[in-house]
Amino acid sequence: MILLLATFASLMLSTALILAGHGLSSTLIPLKADLAGFGDLQIGLISSSFYIGFVIGCLFGPFLILRAGHIRAFAALVSLMSGAALLHPILVDPLAWALFRIITGVCFAGIVLVVESWLNDRATNENRGTVMSLYIICYLGATMGGQLMIVGFDVSTFVPFAIASIFVSVAVVPVVLTKAVQPAPITLVRFRPINLYQTSAVALIGCLLIGLANSSMWALAPLYAKQIGYSTNEAAYFAAAIVLGGAITQWPIGRLSDRVDRRIIILLLGFAAAAAALVLFTLESGNFWTTFTVFLILGMASQPTYAIVAAHAFDYVEAEDYVETSSGVLMSNGIGSMIGPTVAAGLMFSIGPEGLFIWVALVEVALALFVVSRLVIRPADEDLEKTDFEYGATSNMGAVLTPDPLDIEDPYVIPPEEFPAYEQDEGMASEEVGDLPNRNDEDENPPTTDETQDNSRFPSG
Repeated sequence: MILLLATFASLMLSTALILAGHGLSSTLIPLKADLAGFGDLQIGLISSSFYIGFVIGCLFGPFLILRAGHIRAFAALVSLMSGAALLHPILVDPLAWALFRIITGVCFAGIVLVVESWLNDRATNENRGTVMSLYIICYLGATMGGQLMIVGFDVSTFVPFAIASIFVSVAVVPVVLTKAVQPAPITLVRFRPINLYQTSAVALIGCLLIGLANSSMWALAPLYAKQIGYSTNEAAYFAAAIVLGGAITQWPIGRLSDRVDRRIIILLLGFAAAAAALVLFTLESGNFWTTFTVFLILGMASQPTYAIVAAHAFDYVEAEDYVETSSGVLMSNGIGSMIGPTVAAGLMFSIGPEGLFIWVALVEVALALFVVSRLVIRPADEDLEKTDFEYGATSNMGAVLTPDPLDIEDPYVIPPEEFPAYEQDEGMASEEVGDLPNRNDEDENPPTTDETQDNSRFPSG
């Protein structure tokens, strides 16, 4: 295990630094926006903007890597993301912040694509599950750590934005200095919703609804807590509780779904999440630990759902269709995430902070009812050979992840030897080598020796 960790240490360290900075800024921005006097709907639009950028990055990020190569693309995206974090306190305007969040979303999607392509390529069949599980633990732990860092700062100052920027900036160092990181295949994202619906309607509609609910919670839970009277520090703890709850239950619930119809698990999770959201809607502020516990339960019920839906989709496709299926569930979730925070913020504006959890409850009930309809239309197949639940391949981390290693014969998988960036580098390297003198070549015009030259320093022949 120690040797395995050492092999991937630079990637994991860079990932942890980026996610810590991202977790800090994602919790900070709605709180700072509220402090700056932005309206609820404006804050919702700013939160949705990140996911707009994320979807753009998923679609176009691969072409940046093809053009520039992995390390140059990684360095460029990290630098841009770091700069965007610093711009928030400099230009305090809702439209500007929406633009900054779009830029951050584009960069984040591209960065995750680079990291996960390296991990996919360097993991072997024997350790792939362990590597991706460690990556997800790193992802969740660093995100929670970033969210909780806000406890030590005054959100009214420039400092927390600077700290977030520093974390993201420093993340480039382990990658650009390591010799272990090599070019790796990347996947192109293709979204064909009709095909995905025909394969698994629960995958398409389920991921869309999960995006509507989960993005709203991630983006607006700190704002909700602040508006009902909790402190900034307590708001950060509530946001982290959602992530912690998902981390606790994702693996055991995933394993349970291997033994029964996964749609039953999705149905139960949907109703459980709706119940927790309704408790938060009716709960009076003032008791921190009660509220924290309900947030934790909400995370335990809502966060594993994407993984179960993705695993359900993989059950119905052949291995050669894994990449397209993974692309489809990722994009469906991203589209839902673009819409969710804005609608939830509109409800918060209309009926108060509790409107967030009215929205979450409605979406979770809609998910559960849709699954009920699919159970009636398409009963469980007793002979279905399920794909074993894999912690890594079914997480919505930000790139196309599949249960098996990428197949370079897949038309949507581009091997590094086909990258224009690396073809150019190879051509330049060949040209430079060609310009060097070759000692083995006979010199057509040997230099003449001056007979008057003093050759006493050389041994006589």
